[in-house]
Order: sequence, then C-alpha cells, then structure tokens
Amino acid sequence: MMSTPDQKPPKDTQAYVLTKSAIDNTTETKHIHQFNENAIRHTVSLSDIVGLTKFGLHLVRVEAGDETTTHHYHEESDEFIYMLSGELSLRYGDEQYQLSAGDFVGFPAHGAPHSMRNDSDSDATYLMGGNRPPIDMTLYPDIKRKMYNIHGKKEYVGFEDLGEV
Repeated sequence: MMSTPDQKPPKDTQAYVLTKSAIDNTTETKHIHQFNENAIRHTVSLSDIVGLTKFGLHLVRVEAGDETTTHHYHEESDEFIYMLSGELSLRYGDEQYQLSAGDFVGFPAHGAPHSMRNDSDSDATYLMGGNRPPIDMTLYPDIKRKMYNIHGKKEYVGFEDLGEV
C-alpha cells in the first residue's frame, strides 16, 4: 500500500508487540529500594522493553515477607497497581487494606502516602504503572525525606534541611 504525501508511511509494529511467551522468558530485574533494604521487587519493565517513555508499566513479583517500597507519595506522578495473584497488605494514608487478585488501587499525585508488604507465605504479583513526568518529587513522611527526580537524575534532602526562599 502506497502512502499519499499527506500520510505517514506505516511504522514497523513488531517491536511494540510483546507476547506472553516473551514476557515469561524475560529475566526479572531485582530492585532494592534506596531507602529500605526490606523493599525488594522483582520486575519486568514491559513499557521499557517496547520503548515507551512517557508511561511506565511493570510486572512486579514480591516474595513472602518483603515490602514493595518506602511509604511515600509523588507530587507529579499518578500511579496504580492491579493485583494478578497472591496477597499484599496495603498501608494507604491512615488506613490498612488487604489486596488480592483482581483488586485495583490508584495513587493520584499529591495523594496519601502508600506502601505494601507481602505478609503471606507465597509470592504476590501485580501490574504497576504510571506516568513519567520529566520532573517529580517524592515525599517519604516516615523517614522525613524528599527526593527530586529531574530528567532521570535523583537527589534527596532531609526535611530538616529544607528551607524556604
């Protein structure tokens, strides 16, 4: 099929198709949170594999007894999780929730702090996604830190060192 001058030629779409078999054969990346050695996630970054840059989608596995992150919220980034298997205990603001397969949770920017823990005796898996703003701030109220992510470069500061100008 030929394209007319005002149409763009079709792009190769094969690079954007990720089959279940390919996902199953992708080696997980082990992520240990920079502020919490008990927060260990085993991740396949689906969006990175197919070259998405504005949105992240990750297949995450959390082993029994592990946490997912340090309790936090983002200033600019919306996040979500969709539970695929297992169970996780969610701490969301001042509330506690028990999550299992089929449950969905949204974490809006400027929302309540959140974190999860696998208190069961088997692995839990979920999809985690969100937008990737070029500049974001993550607040960690329990450890009193603020992290800045500016075009992929991360730096943090303790709340006691923050000043107003």
